[in-house]
Amino acid sequence: MATDFEIQGPTRRCAATGRELNPGDRFYGALVDADGKFVRTDFAADAWQGPPPGAIAFWAGRIPASDRPRKPIFNDELLVDCFSHLAGSPNPTRVNFRYVVALLLMRRKRLKFEDARRNPDGSQVLIVRDAKTGARHEVPDPRLNEAEITAVQDEVFQVLGWD
Repeated sequence: MATDFEIQGPTRRCAATGRELNPGDRFYGALVDADGKFVRTDFAADAWQGPPPGAIAFWAGRIPASDRPRKPIFNDELLVDCFSHLAGSPNPTRVNFRYVVALLLMRRKRLKFEDARRNPDGSQVLIVRDAKTGARHEVPDPRLNEAEITAVQDEVFQVLGWD
Protein backbone atom coordinates (compact mmCIF):
# COMPACT_ATOMS: atom_id res chain seq x y z
CA MET A 1 0.00 0.00 0.00
CA ALA A 2 1.41 3.39 -0.95
CA THR A 3 0.64 6.31 1.26
CA ASP A 4 -1.13 9.34 -0.14
CA PHE A 5 0.80 12.06 1.65
CA GLU A 6 2.48 14.77 -0.37
CA ILE A 7 4.49 16.52 2.30
CA GLN A 8 7.62 18.55 1.85
CA GLY A 9 10.22 18.91 4.57
CA PRO A 10 11.49 22.22 5.93
CA THR A 11 11.55 24.86 3.20
CA ARG A 12 14.14 27.19 4.78
CA ARG A 13 12.18 30.02 3.19
CA CYS A 14 9.73 32.34 4.96
CA ALA A 15 6.20 31.82 3.60
CA ALA A 16 5.25 35.41 4.47
CA THR A 17 8.26 37.32 3.09
CA GLY A 18 9.97 34.88 0.72
CA ARG A 19 13.23 35.52 2.58
CA GLU A 20 15.69 32.64 2.92
CA LEU A 21 16.07 31.30 6.47
CA ASN A 22 19.73 30.86 7.37
CA PRO A 23 21.46 28.63 9.93
CA GLY A 24 20.83 30.00 13.41
CA ASP A 25 17.63 31.87 12.42
CA ARG A 26 14.59 31.34 14.62
CA PHE A 27 11.49 30.24 12.74
CA TYR A 28 7.94 29.00 13.20
CA GLY A 29 6.69 25.97 11.33
CA ALA A 30 3.05 25.11 10.77
CA LEU A 31 1.35 21.97 9.53
CA VAL A 32 -1.73 23.06 7.57
CA ASP A 33 -4.63 21.06 6.19
CA ALA A 34 -4.98 22.54 2.69
CA ASP A 35 -7.55 20.95 0.40
CA GLY A 36 -7.23 17.60 2.12
CA LYS A 37 -3.41 17.52 2.04
CA PHE A 38 -0.84 18.24 4.73
CA VAL A 39 1.34 21.21 3.83
CA ARG A 40 4.24 22.47 5.90
CA THR A 41 4.94 26.20 5.92
CA ASP A 42 7.83 27.96 7.64
CA PHE A 43 7.94 31.58 8.78
CA ALA A 44 10.77 33.82 9.96
CA ALA A 45 10.25 34.64 13.65
CA ASP A 46 9.76 38.35 12.89
CA ALA A 47 7.10 37.56 10.23
CA TRP A 48 5.08 35.15 12.40
CA GLN A 49 1.57 36.42 13.11
CA GLY A 50 0.19 33.23 14.63
CA PRO A 51 -0.89 29.97 13.09
CA PRO A 52 -2.37 30.22 9.59
CA PRO A 53 -5.98 29.16 8.90
CA GLY A 54 -6.36 25.37 8.78
CA ALA A 55 -3.31 24.79 11.02
CA ILE A 56 -3.19 21.35 12.60
CA ALA A 57 -0.11 22.17 14.66
CA PHE A 58 2.68 24.73 14.90
CA TRP A 59 6.06 24.95 16.58
CA ALA A 60 9.10 27.17 16.99
CA GLY A 61 12.64 26.19 16.14
CA ARG A 62 16.03 27.31 14.95
CA ILE A 63 17.51 26.52 11.54
CA PRO A 64 20.41 24.16 12.31
CA ALA A 65 23.95 24.82 11.18
CA SER A 66 24.41 22.80 8.01
CA ASP A 67 27.82 21.47 9.06
CA ARG A 68 26.57 19.88 12.29
CA PRO A 69 24.96 16.45 12.29
CA ARG A 70 21.36 16.87 13.36
CA LYS A 71 19.82 14.79 16.09
CA PRO A 72 16.04 15.15 16.11
CA ILE A 73 14.46 16.76 19.14
CA PHE A 74 11.03 15.26 19.62
CA ASN A 75 8.26 17.61 20.59
CA ASP A 76 5.62 15.49 22.31
CA GLU A 77 3.14 18.38 22.48
CA LEU A 78 3.34 18.81 18.71
CA LEU A 79 2.68 15.11 18.23
CA VAL A 80 -0.28 15.29 20.66
CA ASP A 81 -1.70 18.27 18.71
CA CYS A 82 -1.50 16.30 15.45
CA PHE A 83 -2.98 13.23 17.13
CA SER A 84 -5.91 15.21 18.57
CA HIS A 85 -6.63 17.15 15.39
CA LEU A 86 -6.95 13.97 13.33
CA ALA A 87 -9.41 12.26 15.70
CA GLY A 88 -12.53 11.01 13.96
CA SER A 89 -11.27 11.55 10.41
CA PRO A 90 -12.62 8.94 8.01
CA ASN A 91 -9.81 9.62 5.49
CA PRO A 92 -7.64 6.46 5.36
CA THR A 93 -4.35 8.37 5.03
CA ARG A 94 -5.22 10.45 8.10
CA VAL A 95 -6.22 7.31 10.02
CA ASN A 96 -2.82 5.83 9.15
CA PHE A 97 -1.03 9.05 10.13
CA ARG A 98 -2.88 9.24 13.48
CA TYR A 99 -2.22 5.58 14.23
CA VAL A 100 1.52 5.97 13.66
CA VAL A 101 1.59 9.17 15.76
CA ALA A 102 -0.16 7.19 18.53
CA LEU A 103 2.54 4.50 18.30
CA LEU A 104 5.26 7.17 18.53
CA LEU A 105 3.55 8.71 21.56
CA MET A 106 3.28 5.27 23.17
CA ARG A 107 6.99 4.69 22.54
CA ARG A 108 7.69 8.05 24.19
CA LYS A 109 5.42 7.04 27.11
CA ARG A 110 3.08 9.98 26.59
CA LEU A 111 0.24 7.60 25.67
CA LYS A 112 -0.29 4.43 27.69
CA PHE A 113 -1.89 1.36 26.16
CA GLU A 114 -4.99 0.35 28.14
CA ASP A 115 -6.90 -2.11 26.00
CA ALA A 116 -7.88 -3.19 22.51
CA ARG A 117 -11.29 -4.17 21.26
CA ARG A 118 -12.78 -5.65 18.13
CA ASN A 119 -15.81 -3.91 16.63
CA PRO A 120 -18.73 -5.93 15.23
CA ASP A 121 -17.42 -5.25 11.71
CA GLY A 122 -14.10 -6.93 12.63
CA SER A 123 -12.04 -3.74 12.82
CA GLN A 124 -9.82 -3.22 15.84
CA VAL A 125 -9.45 -0.18 18.07
CA LEU A 126 -6.64 0.61 20.49
CA ILE A 127 -7.63 2.28 23.75
CA VAL A 128 -4.90 4.60 25.06
CA ARG A 129 -4.69 7.14 27.87
CA ASP A 130 -2.69 10.36 27.87
CA ALA A 131 -0.19 10.03 30.72
CA LYS A 132 -0.16 13.81 31.25
CA THR A 133 -3.86 14.71 31.04
CA GLY A 134 -5.54 11.38 31.73
CA ALA A 135 -7.67 11.76 28.59
CA ARG A 136 -8.76 8.46 27.07
CA HIS A 137 -8.59 7.99 23.29
CA GLU A 138 -9.74 5.37 20.84
CA VAL A 139 -7.42 4.80 17.89
CA PRO A 140 -8.65 2.75 14.92
CA ASP A 141 -6.05 0.17 13.90
CA PRO A 142 -5.62 0.39 10.11
CA ARG A 143 -3.78 -2.96 10.14
CA LEU A 144 -0.58 -1.61 8.59
CA ASN A 145 2.32 -3.96 8.09
CA GLU A 146 5.78 -3.03 9.38
CA ALA A 147 6.91 -1.50 6.06
CA GLU A 148 3.78 0.66 5.89
CA ILE A 149 4.26 1.83 9.49
CA THR A 150 7.88 2.76 8.69
CA ALA A 151 6.80 4.66 5.55
CA VAL A 152 4.17 6.67 7.45
CA GLN A 153 6.62 7.29 10.32
CA ASP A 154 9.17 8.63 7.83
CA GLU A 155 6.50 11.01 6.49
CA VAL A 156 5.62 12.17 10.03
CA PHE A 157 9.32 12.88 10.65
CA GLN A 158 9.69 14.63 7.28
CA VAL A 159 6.75 16.98 7.74
CA LEU A 160 7.85 17.91 11.23
CA GLY A 161 11.45 18.41 10.10
CA TRP A 162 12.80 15.54 12.20
CA ASP A 163 14.35 13.56 9.35
